[in-house]
Amino acid sequence: MKCLAGLPALLLACLAAAPSAGAQEAAAAADTRDLNLRAYTELLRADIRSRKVAIITDVMQFTEAEDAKFWPIYREYEVELAKGNDARMALIQQYVDAYEQMTDQTADKLARAVLDLEARRNALKSTYYDRLQSALSPKTAARFLQVENQILLLLDLQIASSLPIVR
Repeated sequence: MKCLAGLPALLLACLAAAPSAGAQEAAAAADTRDLNLRAYTELLRADIRSRKVAIITDVMQFTEAEDAKFWPIYREYEVELAKGNDARMALIQQYVDAYEQMTDQTADKLARAVLDLEARRNALKSTYYDRLQSALSPKTAARFLQVENQILLLLDLQIASSLPIVR
């Protein structure tokens, strides 16, 4: 999807933490990773959010009455989703920090945290599906859920494909 182009390169830059020979190089690499992670976070928040709105507007084709009901609920959803994204970014940072010295205990902790985040995101989507189907219609809410899932899956795939596999 064109609106998400460029994310893999930014993630790879963020997560390409090759071990360095000296302490100064390691500190510089950590600083660069942190800067890249912050830049990626801002990209997620600004670029994707604005593009999501454009995609949703195009696909949903709301009437004026539907538009007035949908967007306030959607904005609340986005605030809650952003909290989950913040937790996800923190988890990615933990993964980056632990990658070179990954232990079984750390891998288990991170994997369980990922599963918890996925469960919370699904619960959030379910809650907001219920709100949208009550405010609009089940068909309209299902259409939004379908579009939202497609966007989130594309983003998830780009993030996952950029993360190195646990060794």
